[in-house]
Amino acid sequence: MPLVEHLSELRRRLIISVLALVVGAIVGFIVYDSILSLLLRPYTEVTGKTEFVFFDPLEAFATRLKVAAWSGAFLASPVVLWQLWRFITPGLHKNEKRYAIPFIISSILLFTLGGSVALYTFESALRFLVGIGGDNLTPLFSASKFLSLIILMIIAFGIAFEFPVLLVCLQLAGVVTSATLRKWRRPALVVIVAVAAVITPSQDPYSLFAMVVPMYIFYEGAILIGRLLKK
Repeated sequence: MPLVEHLSELRRRLIISVLALVVGAIVGFIVYDSILSLLLRPYTEVTGKTEFVFFDPLEAFATRLKVAAWSGAFLASPVVLWQLWRFITPGLHKNEKRYAIPFIISSILLFTLGGSVALYTFESALRFLVGIGGDNLTPLFSASKFLSLIILMIIAFGIAFEFPVLLVCLQLAGVVTSATLRKWRRPALVVIVAVAAVITPSQDPYSLFAMVVPMYIFYEGAILIGRLLKK
């Protein structure tokens, strides 16, 4: 295709992706109360309070927009990834095309799994964070601060759970081999712990443990997948 046709194709894919994001954000805006109730549950379990507070007249509206935007991004992610796949497909070889769809599906599933683990462990993390300051501190969270923390937790876990996809890609590209990964087990564990400690927003031991264990399991799983692909 000439350059102009490539740009036209890119524009069409971008428009579809943006429309999917807008539709997803509208859905998130409509079901905002249900999403907020889900995110509020750990806060209620730990503090006994059933509502957030806000200190700025614009904070309530900004909170709803934030929830809608992130919900829209999550709901639209399959469409966006599909549009990306359709745009790059003509430039791939046959053996590359057969790996693309499994990678897209596994990326979505792993990110969802990571977000679910973040939500599951957030109550324990929050309980630790609230209690570490002592009995003289009373928790009273603003909606904006609390939602920023829990959204960052979901994103951090979602990205961390993409680790096996990266390792398998590196093996397919010939950058590393399964034998090399087997030799690097001990250094890899140290690196995984260090990375988890850095990217975990709450910095609590529960979240750190909940991230390190799956990442190391994924490391071993990537070695096994690499050996199977080699055979």
